[in-house]
Amino acid sequence: MAVAHAPFLAYSRAKSESPVKPAAPPKTAGAEAAIASEADIRTGLTEHLSRLWRYGLVLSRKRDVAEDLVQQTCVRALERAAQFEPGTRLDRWLFSILHSIWLNEIRASKVRQGQGFADAEEALVFDGAGATETHVAAAQLLRKVDALPEAQRSAVFLAYVEGLAYREVAEILNIPIGTVMSRLAAARARLSAETAEGGRP
Repeated sequence: MAVAHAPFLAYSRAKSESPVKPAAPPKTAGAEAAIASEADIRTGLTEHLSRLWRYGLVLSRKRDVAEDLVQQTCVRALERAAQFEPGTRLDRWLFSILHSIWLNEIRASKVRQGQGFADAEEALVFDGAGATETHVAAAQLLRKVDALPEAQRSAVFLAYVEGLAYREVAEILNIPIGTVMSRLAAARARLSAETAEGGRP
């Protein structure tokens, strides 16, 4: 009789020691964290919309393309909310998404062909913030930046207009920091040369 009951007792003991039930709480916690992260990203998107739009304008030189870039960036950010690391800079993450969309989708489809330049001064009024002098100064800078090659435009805008560190610019553009410094140096040299030529009689 003792032998007949042994398998049943072993089965009962295995059921009582099963680790299946304790695994449920972490999944619930993860879902709550994802919801919180998405809510934070929605709030952050509202705060950074004008900055994203200006960067899209610097890259594409066209208003409607910039608007498409921002819209796609918002959608992509919400879709990938779980990938955002809490405690890191949301604006840098959003700039990276926008730049990736530009390189891999919009520019690749040659949307820019045949399109003209946008009015930088008018574009800067988009967010309605800041003093008039600030808008004028920034508009003058963006006009000069607009004439640079695309690679230099991106680096100059992120470093000098947005005020990001070289390391942050390198991460957004997915290039070595040395390349960022090289592009900025080339841009400064070109802008200096143009300024000097503009001041000659």
